[in-house]
Amino acid sequence: MWGAVAVADDRFLVVRDDMSTEVRSLQLLDRSIVKSVLAALLFVVPLAALATEPINRRLRHGARTARRIADGDLDARIGTAGRARDEVTEMASAVDDMAAALQHKLENERRFTADVAHELRTPLMGLVTAAGLLPEDDEAAGLVRDRLRALNALVEDLLEISRLDAGAERARLDPVPLGELVADVVRRTGTDTRVGTVDAEVVETDPRRVERIVVNLVTNAHRHGAAPVEVTVTGARITVRDHGPGFPADLLERGPQRFRTGASERGRGHGLGLTVAQGQSEVLGARLTFTNAPGGGAVATLDLTPHASAA
Repeated sequence: MWGAVAVADDRFLVVRDDMSTEVRSLQLLDRSIVKSVLAALLFVVPLAALATEPINRRLRHGARTARRIADGDLDARIGTAGRARDEVTEMASAVDDMAAALQHKLENERRFTADVAHELRTPLMGLVTAAGLLPEDDEAAGLVRDRLRALNALVEDLLEISRLDAGAERARLDPVPLGELVADVVRRTGTDTRVGTVDAEVVETDPRRVERIVVNLVTNAHRHGAAPVEVTVTGARITVRDHGPGFPADLLERGPQRFRTGASERGRGHGLGLTVAQGQSEVLGARLTFTNAPGGGAVATLDLTPHASAA
C-alpha cells in the first residue's frame, strides 16, 4: 500500500507499507467464520428438526382430527391422555371438548325431532281420518285437508330423518332399469318436468329409495327454483336441474341441513326434503352432490355408480 504527502514546494514524502500479511490474516478469519457458521448450521438444523418433530406430528394429528369432525365424524378425538401439559395439549383438549359438546347438542336435537314426530303421528292420523269425513264440496274442508296433508308429510319426513340418523335403514338391492324408473317416478309427481336419457344403465339399487330421492329433488326444484325443470339420466347418474336462483352458498359448502332453507329468494320450506334425499343416498352407497350451473339454476346429481360415495 502506498501513501504520499507534500513536504516542500517540489518535494513529496512517499511511503510504501506491505499489507499482504494483514490481508491474508483477514481472509483466513473470514474463511474460519464461514466454516464455523456452516458447521453450526449442520449441527443445529437437524437437532432443531428432531426437537420440533414430535410437536409437528401432534399438530398434524390435531389438524386431521379437526377435519374429520368438520366432515361429520363427531366421534373423532385428538386425545390428551399421558401428554405433558403444554400449549399443544391445551389446544387438543379444547378441540375435544368442542367436539363432545357439539355431539351432545346434535344428539339432543335428533332425539327431540324423533320424539316430536312420534308424539304427533297418532293424533295427526286421527285428524286426517276426521277430515276425510268432511263434505267434499266445502271450500274450508278442502283447505283443512290440504293443510293436514302438508303437516302429515312434514311428520313423515321427520320420522324418516330420525330413522336415517339412527342408522336403522338398509337398502334392498335389485336390478333396476334406471331410465324407465326415473321417467315413471317423474310422471307420477304430476309436475311439468322434462325427462331425458343418455345410455341409461340397469343398476343394482333400491328402487324405493331412488324414487324417494328423485321425488324430493324434483319437488324442491319446482318449489324453490324456476321452470324449466329438467331430469337427465346418463348411465348411472341422475341430474335434476332448475333455472332459478340456484342453491345458497351455505348449502353448497355444508350440504343440506334440516330446518334451514338458505337464501330467501328460494322460497319458504323446512329444509327436510334435501336432508332426506342426502340420507337416502348414503344408505344406497351413492353420492349426491349440489352445484349451481354457470348459466344459472340449481343442479343436483345422484351418482349410483358403484363406489361413487368414496369418490
